[in-house]
Amino acid sequence: MPIPEDVTGQELDKDVRQELMSLPKTLADDVARNLVMVAKLLDEDAEQAYGYARVALRLASRVAAVREAAGFAAYGVGKYAEALAEFRAARRMTGASHLWPVMADCERGLGRPEKALAMAGEPEVQKLDKAGQVEMRLVAAGARRDMGQAEAAVVTLQSPELASNSVQPWTARLRYAYADALLAVDREEEAREWFARALEADQGGMTDASDRLAQLDGVEFLDALDPEADLEDVPEPEKGNGEVPAEAAEAGREDRESGGGSRDRDRGVEEER
Repeated sequence: MPIPEDVTGQELDKDVRQELMSLPKTLADDVARNLVMVAKLLDEDAEQAYGYARVALRLASRVAAVREAAGFAAYGVGKYAEALAEFRAARRMTGASHLWPVMADCERGLGRPEKALAMAGEPEVQKLDKAGQVEMRLVAAGARRDMGQAEAAVVTLQSPELASNSVQPWTARLRYAYADALLAVDREEEAREWFARALEADQGGMTDASDRLAQLDGVEFLDALDPEADLEDVPEPEKGNGEVPAEAAEAGREDRESGGGSRDRDRGVEEER
């Protein structure tokens, strides 16, 4: 697959470059450039990222960083069995526990929420840093909802991290997941409050909390430049910012979009199988 000339491989983290030093230099450079392309494309073009990951895997399957990248690329295109196999391989090579939450989320993707929930109670969770533990909590809540245990999902997300006023990289997603779980059990007023709190913490726009708030308020946004938008009944500009009353607020989104990992099923990433 073609790689732009300005991609050198030096863009990789130092630790990954160190791993690649076990390879002959020319091969290491080729693998590094493919891994850079995986990282660049994973969020914007998952299929392309997956293609580059397969090339890197073919060239250097014995490098843990390559197996991990291949796992995330497969995960990004919904190939959960393949992703799980790659994550397990990377974990065997390194002994690290940081992949535990995404491995559990792969179990959800394979239709095994009970397995994901069991993993949330394993000793490996205690080895995770705070971000990893929050991620595991999101996965566990998603598994509860997969199993039809909506109230239990709400309880699962209640934690010191949720109650904290401190804003961390995972704060917006945690608050969003809690709001979505509340909405699933018809606690709409509380859900609105937590969507608002998620929006306050969401500096990077990783969730669609603003859209969910608009839905709860019965407002929809129409793009005046969209040729398919029905603008015939839009009031005059004094209505403000292109906002018009929605005919009906959209129902709660898919259950799995409340917990688990950095993917589209969780609307923080994003996001469904």
